[in-house]
Amino acid sequence: MATATMETVQVRADDGAVLIGDLQVPDRVTGAVLFAHGSGSSRFSPRNRAVAAALREEGLATLLLDLLTEDEEEIDAATAEHRFDIPLLGRRLVAAVDELTRHRGTSGLPVGLFGASTGAAAALTAAAQRPGTVYAVVSRGGRPDLAGDALPEVLAPVLLIVGGNDHQVLRLNEAAADRLRAPHRIHVVPGATHLFEEPGTLEEAAREAAKWFALPPTTDGE
Repeated sequence: MATATMETVQVRADDGAVLIGDLQVPDRVTGAVLFAHGSGSSRFSPRNRAVAAALREEGLATLLLDLLTEDEEEIDAATAEHRFDIPLLGRRLVAAVDELTRHRGTSGLPVGLFGASTGAAAALTAAAQRPGTVYAVVSRGGRPDLAGDALPEVLAPVLLIVGGNDHQVLRLNEAAADRLRAPHRIHVVPGATHLFEEPGTLEEAAREAAKWFALPPTTDGE
């Protein structure tokens, strides 16, 4: 098992919000992956933490970040008004990308983005705004369609991981993929539903993500 240093980091967004994240950097690090959580989730999401652990085994630093402040989380829990504010989440993710480029443990490393649910749209929005910095994007059970007009502006290769039994989200991913100009692929995990709770499905998603971040393709996939 790879050993990693861990610290709590603060990211100041352009709107003044201070975002809290957990950064872990393995001893032999080759890149950094920033996680964008989805609707009603946080940096303590057990599924994203499991994926992050698998990525660190492959030499990737991971930053699991809350894109909403505590006060905003409370409001969102009652109204759901922030979780679908993709421009807001995207701007805050850009601030976190910039923080990774400055941080002593990750400066100079290529930055990848991993998004789940609505966090996938935020990741794609941020990738479109940082084309020279973000080198790969992975969505797990995501809503990339919510990235809208940012989709054709993304230059980084994109992997869309979707559960085979998550039929509506699969259709939305296919529609989003049609708008991507960057190299991309849809990977369907057989038998998986939206949360990848079925045995072995999350592990498959983590393996595919690790391979994508290790060596993203330069031509369109399936």
